[in-house]
Amino acid sequence: MSKLILTTAALALTAGMSFADTIRMGTEGAYPPYNFINDAGDVDGFERELGDELCARAELTCEWVVNDWDSIIPNLVSGNYDTIIAGMSITAERDEVIDFTQNYTQPDPSAYMALSADVDLSGAVIAAQTNTIQASFIAASGATLVEFATPEETVAAVKNGEADAVLADKSYLSPVAEGDADLVLLAQQELIGGGVGMGLRESDAELRGKFDAAIASMKADGSLNALIAKWEVGEQF
Repeated sequence: MSKLILTTAALALTAGMSFADTIRMGTEGAYPPYNFINDAGDVDGFERELGDELCARAELTCEWVVNDWDSIIPNLVSGNYDTIIAGMSITAERDEVIDFTQNYTQPDPSAYMALSADVDLSGAVIAAQTNTIQASFIAASGATLVEFATPEETVAAVKNGEADAVLADKSYLSPVAEGDADLVLLAQQELIGGGVGMGLRESDAELRGKFDAAIASMKADGSLNALIAKWEVGEQF
């Protein structure tokens, strides 16, 4: 999914890590198909399947931790978990605070969804999840931005008239539009960000290297493309 930074002040909280017995994988659990909570109450989705495979290839024992999006970077830096694997786009701003692995998806097109296909986006009120690359894009575009804490709230804002459209990853919005006859994806799309990667503390270069190698091995043997196709999260490598 496509998300933006909170503050560089979080750097002050950084503490070095010697490898723990268990690597804690932080995710949001609210952004399907990247990550969501299934009916059994477990983390599921593309990133759950990917993360489990990366941990196996890196010979790491991992567990999953769910954290709200708006505090996901500060809580990584402060040590509440060891990675972020949550649809987070790699951006220069975020890279000032945390480190990233290489990308494990190509940039996912961002799509607009509205109640009507003839919405004038140039003068529209557009909803986006707070601290996302979509929110930053809208703010710089001249349109009116309204931000919400969760992706579900951005969709609700369109349905209840608080916003004319929502901008989010197409892979998130497409099934929402397909399941609701009142909503339609617009033809206009935006290509924002540099793909999605795992976030880690800047002090954890060794751990980043292990996950980088695992991602590279999945790219090389085609298994990453197979997962991307299975979960329909963007373009293949």
